[in-house]
Amino acid sequence: MTPQSIFLGLAAGFISAIVFASATAGPMLSRLILFLLTPFSLYLAGLGLGFGPLLIGSAAATAIILFLSNPLTALAYAASQALPAIVLTRLTLTAREEDGKLHWYPLGRIIISAALISGALSFVYLALQGADIEALTKAVRPEIENFAKSLASVPGGAEALGETQIGELTSIVVASLPGAVSLSLMITALASLWLAGRVTLASGRLLRPWPDFSRIELPLGSAVLLVAATVLSFTSDRMWLLSDGLASALRLAFALLGLAVVHHVTRGSPWRGFVLTITYAGLLILSKHAMLILSLIGLAETAFHYRNSAQRAAPPPP
Repeated sequence: MTPQSIFLGLAAGFISAIVFASATAGPMLSRLILFLLTPFSLYLAGLGLGFGPLLIGSAAATAIILFLSNPLTALAYAASQALPAIVLTRLTLTAREEDGKLHWYPLGRIIISAALISGALSFVYLALQGADIEALTKAVRPEIENFAKSLASVPGGAEALGETQIGELTSIVVASLPGAVSLSLMITALASLWLAGRVTLASGRLLRPWPDFSRIELPLGSAVLLVAATVLSFTSDRMWLLSDGLASALRLAFALLGLAVVHHVTRGSPWRGFVLTITYAGLLILSKHAMLILSLIGLAETAFHYRNSAQRAAPPPP
């Protein structure tokens, strides 16, 4: 590593730490945007400079957060932001040489790795909040009560919620919490990886060729794991706590594959613009149902390989 790359790695860590610290205060929308941008500088350093500057930046960011806050917050940053960046960037930059050609680590396996990491982190987070649904409800309810009180205290805000309404809202939040945690972590990681890839590609510093996203392939074992995690989530409260976050992350992975299939099979079709518009509008308006349909398309593609039997003559987009 050169002194310049070390300095840039430290700068990436400093930026990530400051953004992470800023994401803990302010309006909810700005906090969400800052949370999504927290690991971006780490991915940018990794893809543009290499694995060494990424490690330096991750260690520096963790140390800064430890200095500014406390060990628990620093550990949360290291697990939720630095660890996915290190693993996914390492996989992205991994290649093997065969017959004089470099074969880069498949994009589909990178997506599955992001899903596995997000599912595991979701389980750890929820296990720390409570070992079962009852304990998790007790941990979440005070947050819901404080949120309801803050809304009621704002001039012109919502009316104060009663005990029954708070209980119902708490049940809804608890039921969606594993999926929400794992999906937020996975979307943050993949969005940062993609955006950093686009920036480094535009700058000419990307260390691997830009992949064709419409040719994403997921391993068959991930489909088996998705089915198993989904089934286990219905068996008991403890198994739901363990497996629902993983199942949600894997469903997102197969939804991305389903989206890739839609892009691939519509190449050269006069209906391409209409189909893609309907698909993305469905994701925005009916996200849950549209994601389920795309996940089923992805599962079908993994099992039957429709793209190989319906090759299109149109060249891939630049």
